[in-house]
Amino acid sequence: MDPVTLACIVVPLTALLYVLRALSHRRGRAEDECRAAVLGADPYRAAAGRRRVEDDAQAAAARLLLDGLATVDHRGSLSLTPSGADPARTAGHPLPDALLAALRRRTAPATLGGIELGDSAFRAARQDFHTAWRAGLPRSGPGRGCFTAACALLFSGETAFAAAALLDTAPRGPLPWAAAVATGLALLLQLTWLDRYGRKGPPAAGSTSPAEGPALHPALAELASRDLLGRDRLRASRHRSRRRRSRSRSARPGPGT
Repeated sequence: MDPVTLACIVVPLTALLYVLRALSHRRGRAEDECRAAVLGADPYRAAAGRRRVEDDAQAAAARLLLDGLATVDHRGSLSLTPSGADPARTAGHPLPDALLAALRRRTAPATLGGIELGDSAFRAARQDFHTAWRAGLPRSGPGRGCFTAACALLFSGETAFAAAALLDTAPRGPLPWAAAVATGLALLLQLTWLDRYGRKGPPAAGSTSPAEGPALHPALAELASRDLLGRDRLRASRHRSRRRRSRSRSARPGPGT
């Protein structure tokens, strides 16, 4: 293939590749910044991505303990305080309010794990809360990932074809040699682009990398600093799906014994 014609094809395609890459990185950083802003606006949103004993439900229970609306005993059972039983009192956020309402619906203390598994109203309120804010996050267009992968495959084929055409015939004359050198450099840049395909750039300012994860909820951090025993009891409460019976009650002899 004529080296000049080949250069007129390969060099503009290489420039187009890097322009598209720059636009993709710019869009990705904008999405990361938007996500960081949405998560930073409410720590309960970011807490949903943490492990079970540090997630949003755990943070809601910690907020009730810190505000004096509920207590947790040595068996991990949550119960309302007189202030928490007052219908006029609220926790000031949909998730703690939903957990407070779940405790008010019960006639006996309950574990956090039991409420999470057995209280459908609490689960629905929790799901509605997260569905509402996640709807505002930027979304990838339908099929955008498949389209990008298809483009990468097409450019891989184009690179292979151009390399074969470049080595097919030796250039003759200064202009063909210059065109061949330009084509070779463009192909090297294309190989570099393909090697970096799919890699994300540095995280945007204010966002967290996947390795770091979201920050610990302030209510959980405050509870850990003020009441380690309460934090440990609350963790035990999350792992229990039902309230334990008292030993004295379970050992009470039945009639006729």
